[in-house]
Amino acid sequence: MIISARLRRKFKKYSEVPLAAGLSGKEVAEKMLQDNGIYDVKVVSVEGFLSDHYNPQNKTVNLSPDVYGGRNIAAAAVAAHECGHAVQHATAYGMLMLRSRLVPVVQFSSGIVQWILLIGIFTIRIFPGLLLAGIVLFALTTLFSLITLPVEFNASRRALAWLNGSRGAMIMTATEHEKAKDALWWAAMTYVIAAVQSLLTLFYYIMIFLGGQRRN
Repeated sequence: MIISARLRRKFKKYSEVPLAAGLSGKEVAEKMLQDNGIYDVKVVSVEGFLSDHYNPQNKTVNLSPDVYGGRNIAAAAVAAHECGHAVQHATAYGMLMLRSRLVPVVQFSSGIVQWILLIGIFTIRIFPGLLLAGIVLFALTTLFSLITLPVEFNASRRALAWLNGSRGAMIMTATEHEKAKDALWWAAMTYVIAAVQSLLTLFYYIMIFLGGQRRN
């Protein structure tokens, strides 16, 4: 909650700083895609606040209204980051490919894992295997969170490298680049916290299972 609140404040702060180049988030995204030789990905607007994401299924960079039409540092940074995922997809970046393959499994397990864990805790002395099955399913969710970390950090590195002119035209000044880097760092921290939380929760359920085994 603290990290998320910090991210929102950073986004609001940098949303009030106009981009010297005057480009909107949509224009930044389209230019980054073109500079990386990607012409089959569309940039579209979606509802929500910080709902930005890249969809590899239909090859779309989905930007929230504030990012899509924003002509500020925050909009440019977020738009470039999401295009970083499109570049990962185009270059078959290994960790992104692995995460994509895990999506169906995680979607299935996330819908039932809490029920299996809950029932498994209450029936641990009778059916210890049920809690163990829940732990295995939850471990897949934790693995997904861990794999997400290098994917997100790599997308930010690609975005920042392009924004400072090492790939394509220079979009940001040095000062603007530092602010964009700060904004993306706080965004990455939300994924770090999610991964840590998932690891600790997994450890908690493992301790319950081991404690039940000792009692049995």
